[in-house]
Amino acid sequence: MPEGHTLHRLALAHDALFAGEGVSVSSPQGRFAPEAKRLDGRVFERADSWGKHLWHRYDGGLIVHVHLGLYGAFTDFGLLDGAPPAPVGQVRMRIVGPRGGTDLRGPTACELVTEEQVDGVLARLGPDPLRPESDPDDARRRIERSRRPIGALLMDQKVLAGVGNVYRAEVLFRAGIDPHRAGRDVSRAEFDGVWADLVALMPIGVERGRMHVVRPEHDHGAPSYAEDRPRTYVYRRTGELCRVCGTPVRTEVMEARNLYWCPTCQS
Repeated sequence: MPEGHTLHRLALAHDALFAGEGVSVSSPQGRFAPEAKRLDGRVFERADSWGKHLWHRYDGGLIVHVHLGLYGAFTDFGLLDGAPPAPVGQVRMRIVGPRGGTDLRGPTACELVTEEQVDGVLARLGPDPLRPESDPDDARRRIERSRRPIGALLMDQKVLAGVGNVYRAEVLFRAGIDPHRAGRDVSRAEFDGVWADLVALMPIGVERGRMHVVRPEHDHGAPSYAEDRPRTYVYRRTGELCRVCGTPVRTEVMEARNLYWCPTCQS
């Protein structure tokens, strides 16, 4: 599932492509057709995101809420003589502006919502490390009262918004925290360090479109698990040697998600 930096990056890209322009909105697949008809021809005002949620705002107060889920993705395209290419596959929503367009396929949510419904989604989300106005104390208070493992709490969007499996594994490794440790046993200094690390690392993902989590002194050039993926300390490195201590990286399932950690560095 795309992590929060991907949604922030999409919001910036959609602003650059559509903001301030009248756009054509359609649903080649048909599942978003009534809503697309209401949006078609309106001015795309701006895009915004919080955690793993994306909003497109149009003139007249119309708002589209998108959650990509496991399989959703936007695909951008150019115009040929001012015309878009024919849609390919199950395109839920197509947006076309003067400079190009984008197709949305396979989202968990693509819906027209009210401002009150946006507020309802935000009320259920924890602070987003990519939002300067986010208050980390909201997350800290939830964690320090919880018996759940910190590895599960970091993935809970009600606790922290936008953190997914990769950032969860990597910031806990960088902090030397065992993902099985109960949240209430994580000190304030440790939480502050994890938050600061997320605030530092996630904007790099927004800027570059890739996660960069390995410190230069530990990055010896070996691929983590695929040449087209970023190098990591533990994520998807099961059985490989830890970059720092040489212990084989371990994995297990925690609350239905794969967990990766080094039993020595995170003891």
